[in-house]
Amino acid sequence: MAKRKNCSQEYKLKAVKLITEQGQSPAAVARSLGVSAGNLHRWVRAHDERKDQAFPDKGKQALTIVQQRIKELEAENKQLKMEQEILKKAMAFFAKDQL
Repeated sequence: MAKRKNCSQEYKLKAVKLITEQGQSPAAVARSLGVSAGNLHRWVRAHDERKDQAFPDKGKQALTIVQQRIKELEAENKQLKMEQEILKKAMAFFAKDQL
């Protein structure tokens, strides 16, 4: 059984550009790179569908711009809630000394 080859995002993008921009055939590119033509077809399709977000790093999910913004806002919201709790506790601490 052949060992699975993990290709980087840059490698896949270069392979796709050989087909889309330079007009080489997928079969010729597959032979020269040592990957299957089926993989190349999948890479081209993924690139056509997602452009810059195609081929995310291993373990990372490809997020749309809206999903990324939501994730950023959720992190900011969490930070602000923590800061608010700290301020409430500080206010209660100082108010206790006033009585």
